[in-house]
Amino acid sequence: MPSFFGRRQEDEPAASAGPSGPSGAPALPGQGPAPDDPAPDDGRHPVNGPALPGRLPPATGHDASTAPGPSAGHRAPADQGQQTASSSPHQGQARVAPVPARATREPRLPGAQIPAWSRFILGRPAARFEPKPPPADPYRPDTLFDGWSTPGLTVRLASVRGDAHRFGGQPRQDDIVVASHEPTGSVVFAVADGVSSAPRSHVGAALACRTAVDDVLRQLDEERQQVDWKRVVTAAAYQLLMRVTRGSEPTREQKHEAQVLLATTLVTGVVRLTGSGLLEVNLVHVGDSGAWMLHKNSFHPLLGGKEERADGVFSSAVSALPWLPPQIEGTWYTFPEDGVLLVGTDGFGDPLGDGTGRIGSVMAYELGRPPREPQAVAQLLDFSRETFDDDRTLLAVWPRHRLDESGGPGAARAWPDGAAG
Repeated sequence: MPSFFGRRQEDEPAASAGPSGPSGAPALPGQGPAPDDPAPDDGRHPVNGPALPGRLPPATGHDASTAPGPSAGHRAPADQGQQTASSSPHQGQARVAPVPARATREPRLPGAQIPAWSRFILGRPAARFEPKPPPADPYRPDTLFDGWSTPGLTVRLASVRGDAHRFGGQPRQDDIVVASHEPTGSVVFAVADGVSSAPRSHVGAALACRTAVDDVLRQLDEERQQVDWKRVVTAAAYQLLMRVTRGSEPTREQKHEAQVLLATTLVTGVVRLTGSGLLEVNLVHVGDSGAWMLHKNSFHPLLGGKEERADGVFSSAVSALPWLPPQIEGTWYTFPEDGVLLVGTDGFGDPLGDGTGRIGSVMAYELGRPPREPQAVAQLLDFSRETFDDDRTLLAVWPRHRLDESGGPGAARAWPDGAAG
């Protein structure tokens, strides 16, 4: 087990990204605070019974939810306002096609509960807006999540489109693939973050993840003692090149084209439960996506993250596939019994920082044990905080027995005092 050293990152967000993105977009009427307004208070607001902090209070402005319409206790019958030909009082006149009465959303009453799916507010929230649709080819959902358990491990994962891409109508550039290898009791995974400047990097991320997981599963089927990670990463890079060349050997120009169009980071690995109940993890990465061990409310970085220059500034330069590092070797880690494996893109890692700030305290509390419902990780990952608007992807793996410690289905949990706001 290597020694762990967290890198300090300022908890407070930097200046707004400007009017071209969601962080700097002007607040619309009834849609959140204006740029100079104070952030919402840190009070707790009821959601499905238990108190959860970080929620915006019920809206009081005149938006769609408070448009004039039927009262909360009365709604007109579905056929009200419509007349059939046989019942028309004006026989002989030109008939007008019946128009259904327009249904309006029920006004939200003062003190009503906020919907359970509202975004968590962690700090000063980003501006609220309706996302634009991403390109349809290939189809990329705004949000995906999954969750399941093997006899030894519990897995939860989510990937959400960041506010910058929602605001601009770009696709989610992150991707994730996770699979169970039943003969060995292993979980195989890959997480990728398409480079923002590469116009088809979302395609590159998807290709890299699927190729890496497929190759690791194939090697486990071959009963290899050790995964050949150089073969795995090289296969992923090769698929990106083949996307450009359509099967022929790439020229130097085509290699450059693949780097410009499809560049993506990659973290891939295997996790299994040892006979003594510990997590055993084997990891390899290209680029700045990262992995952490969460243990006793502290985040211990294993790999990845942005490099810190000599002047103390973190570099945004990214090494990415199909470029291959000169040395590709997996690293083994053994976690304590109550350790949690986290693998994510920098959309998660950057706001997390060294884990000691507001976001870190909420993440540590929520991920210390596996949530019963897989969608809980997607909601947690999609928190709102000004200036943090990148795509976010996260995989979390616990020993299976930790799920039994999380309480029954629907068990309520409240965040610790001071964790949010």
